[in-house]
Amino acid sequence: MTLQTRALFVHLLTASGAVFAMLAMLAAVDHKWSMMFLWLVVAFFVDGIDGPLARKYDVKVNAPTFDGVLLDLIIDYLTYVFVPAYALFKSGLLPGWTGWIAIIVITFTSAMYFADTRMKTKDNSFSGFPGCWNMVALVLFALSPNFWVSLGIVVVLAGAMFVPLKFIHPVRTERWRGLSLPMAFAWTFFAGWAAWVDFDAQSWAHWGLVVTSLYLVFAGIAQQLIPTGDD
Repeated sequence: MTLQTRALFVHLLTASGAVFAMLAMLAAVDHKWSMMFLWLVVAFFVDGIDGPLARKYDVKVNAPTFDGVLLDLIIDYLTYVFVPAYALFKSGLLPGWTGWIAIIVITFTSAMYFADTRMKTKDNSFSGFPGCWNMVALVLFALSPNFWVSLGIVVVLAGAMFVPLKFIHPVRTERWRGLSLPMAFAWTFFAGWAAWVDFDAQSWAHWGLVVTSLYLVFAGIAQQLIPTGDD
């Protein structure tokens, strides 16, 4: 298989996320929330591996017909924003007017953030919360907090998209990557487990989700507060 063919297959792998997004949406329409999240977890896994493969096979040079960055952003908006926002609105976690606020805030701020040219920092982290509403929604489904708590989390994170707080990219942020990458894999495992058992409150997966989510949310901020030897 030539290098050009391998690079093309990376684009096809990225594009498969659109299929998983549609499967997740179909499950959401039928209120099959566990199945929806299982498809989103699959899409999350694909999103985690296509980037390293794209850099390995240098898709910009070997498959330049397709814009991998644009393709990735389209898929990310579907799987990270659109489907999770719909789920929060229709699931009852955010009833009535709170659901309307959530879907408007999530979809609007995420569209602006995804188009923000300042979204990446010099160390390949994200400047501001990177719109990972799929992760937020899954944790809210698992823990089922009071709707005021859920709404507060949505509003705070939406605001955090546009403040100078750093959020790590588990694969691309080199600092603490030896811990961040296993944490990301662990989050994916616990997310799949929680969805597989239909968010059973007795499942240990919930504790794993809490621990790994807290790390992924606050690791970048901790890096800002803890200087390196080069600072």
